[in-house]
Amino acid sequence: MQAVQMTTCGPFDIGSVQPRAASLVVDILFDLCADLGSEDRYRRLLKAIRAVTACDSAAILALDGKDLVPVATTGLVPEAQMRRFSPSQQPRLAKILRSSGPVRFGDVSVPDPFDGLLDGWEPRDRVHACMGAALRIRGEVIGALTLDACNPHAFDHAADEDVALLAALTAATVHTNRMLEQLRDSAARAEHVASELLRGRSTGAAPLVGQSAAMRALRHEIELCAPTDLAVLLTGETGVGKELVAHAIHAASRRATRPLVHVNCAALPPTVAESELFGHVRGAFTGATDHRVGKLELADGGTLFLDEIGELPLELQPKLLRALQSGEIQRVGSDKALHVDVRLIAATNRDLAAEVAAGRFRSDLFHRLAVYPLHVPALRDRPGDVALLAGHFLQQAEQRLGVGALLLSQAARQTLDSQPWPGNVRELEHVILRAAVRAAGEPRAPGAPVVIDVPQLGIDAPRVAPATNGAAHGPLPTRPLREAVDDYQRDLVTQALTESDGNWAEAARKLGLDRGNLHRLARRLGLVITPAAARRA
Repeated sequence: MQAVQMTTCGPFDIGSVQPRAASLVVDILFDLCADLGSEDRYRRLLKAIRAVTACDSAAILALDGKDLVPVATTGLVPEAQMRRFSPSQQPRLAKILRSSGPVRFGDVSVPDPFDGLLDGWEPRDRVHACMGAALRIRGEVIGALTLDACNPHAFDHAADEDVALLAALTAATVHTNRMLEQLRDSAARAEHVASELLRGRSTGAAPLVGQSAAMRALRHEIELCAPTDLAVLLTGETGVGKELVAHAIHAASRRATRPLVHVNCAALPPTVAESELFGHVRGAFTGATDHRVGKLELADGGTLFLDEIGELPLELQPKLLRALQSGEIQRVGSDKALHVDVRLIAATNRDLAAEVAAGRFRSDLFHRLAVYPLHVPALRDRPGDVALLAGHFLQQAEQRLGVGALLLSQAARQTLDSQPWPGNVRELEHVILRAAVRAAGEPRAPGAPVVIDVPQLGIDAPRVAPATNGAAHGPLPTRPLREAVDDYQRDLVTQALTESDGNWAEAARKLGLDRGNLHRLARRLGLVITPAAARRA
């Protein structure tokens, strides 16, 4: 096997730039001093790099711990921006970081980190020409600049000095953007110095992926409300990522070092809901053999996240309201009042205003929760974000399945973009994970990437139904779909109870439900459960 072809030049740092392309240097230095956003500064730099070299793609990578993460790319598919590259698994990147000057690679037997990720090329196409240089500031390596091409002779006439100059200017740009981000963050929150300077850096919670206008607006709203202690009500469809938004608000708040306590109100059985929220003392009820700390007490000094707040039992709502208004709670079975300092975030996929009008949710609690309402957009309202999210989930699938590079074919990418995604981001995540499992199980050549094509996705591009005048199905109902569904469920439950002579256990068997779930559904639908009926159940 042919050895890797490499050439290097001597030590090169930003302090020793010898300008050879005067106009390029002047333009980029002007951009460094201009009042530009990070994206505009990177976009102009990458445009200059492609003008000087014959590359098909270029990537600016910054060190994040032991990994390299893309901060700006050109000529690569969108999902490449969401990947993390480990030099320990990428010999080309490891060599670039160790070298004192530009490095060339001409042997395709050594895999390139961007194989299959060049925009407009098929996933199985290999990078045949690669150049790279480490990014250094005052001798410290902060990242790498990589240039890739499918033409094996693309860089034959590229001078090492030109690439070294580009690397120095790129290092200066990365460093400038870092400093500006630090200054902006320090001005917004004087008590903290930004520790997160790179987009996509892991913080223990999943990032808010997306660059659509809707996601930029959402991030702006998070920046506004997070430093306050205002109660936030997150609304949006199932699967849009309301929990991730709650984590982002908490992480950017003054309470970030304190706990974020998550309560799923939909999973709280009415019989133990009060104990879960407020705690109990020993002997408070049958089975209470020990003292128990409630969620509100656990969240003292931090944030309480009430997920699916619309499912909270109606009888518990006034107790929660009093606790939020007074800051005092009492454990079940105790007369002692405990003071708690809690910031509240609630989330729901229901129209709580409609629930209030229907008598299923208290209006005073609704207004206490909705001090700062924040809507999380559906995936169909986020054009361009599907590819970025797919790249993020592909990287997760690689780690979870222990396979090599997972890539999307162009047809698969187009199919993903064309979907309506009624299940939103969660549905997309599951589709990607299932497709990765199917694709990884298919035979392929040793070392070849795992390519996900349309059949592995298990979905089809939506077909446009022929136009009709609506006569076949009649006009659409004038009331909301949720109300129509509730009425249908109410009729089914009532019919099952009638046929079961009021026996709730038998009615639950007829409906294929657990008896407790039937009780909760009946309460939500406004059906009265009398004590006699409960005993008969």
